[in-house]
Amino acid sequence: MSLPAQPLPEPIEFDYLGLTEGRLVGYRDGWARQREVHAQVADRTLPGQVLFVEHDHVFTAGHRTQPHERPVDGTEVVEVDRGGKITYHGPGQLVGYPIVPLPDGVGVVDYVRRVEEALIRLLADYGLTTGRIEGRTGVWLAADGTRPERKIAAIGVRVSRRTTLHGFALNVDPDLSWFGRIVPCGIDDAGVTSLAAELGAAPSLTDVAAAAEPYLSDLLSFTGYTPSAPLLSRPQTAVSYGLQL
Repeated sequence: MSLPAQPLPEPIEFDYLGLTEGRLVGYRDGWARQREVHAQVADRTLPGQVLFVEHDHVFTAGHRTQPHERPVDGTEVVEVDRGGKITYHGPGQLVGYPIVPLPDGVGVVDYVRRVEEALIRLLADYGLTTGRIEGRTGVWLAADGTRPERKIAAIGVRVSRRTTLHGFALNVDPDLSWFGRIVPCGIDDAGVTSLAAELGAAPSLTDVAAAAEPYLSDLLSFTGYTPSAPLLSRPQTAVSYGLQL
């Protein structure tokens, strides 16, 4: 089923924060930059932006994170103002922060679905069949008989002043052992994977970011689109995306 089109906003712009130089960006520095850009986009003095970044090792916790989901070794966790639970960011992971105004009639769930769709289409270019799992956010690979379903991209967002914050983390070639220190996104019955783990090799983060640009530009223009079918059905559960208008 195609979803209805919305009035076209200004084309979004892309900013590679240290990515082309191979520079890791501390999470707090990236968060500060998000807030600066968000204020300008929300004031309509700047068109929508997507910030691409590679963070140093960090755990971030949304407001629904439970104590047992945190690292047991006392590793620092940065508390953030997004929906969702705890996740990991680090080298080898492409993090994208779309900071875009939502047109009238576009809600946070539709926005999240569009980000998911952009990543699903991107990953198809690398030969990976991915999709959604009902009741769970992010982009997944289906269970294959020897492995459980596996998340390859996490999404956690906030909407303030009808403008988005935070975004997605796509595992290109991170050290997946870091996810073993937490309960990623509060999900304890599924796995985590990456492009490198699935394909045996991975492109550079800058190449993946460049390949993502047309899909994000298309889906975040808020024109009509046909969503990919979910991988499988699950009982629907309430999901907090951190909506704050």
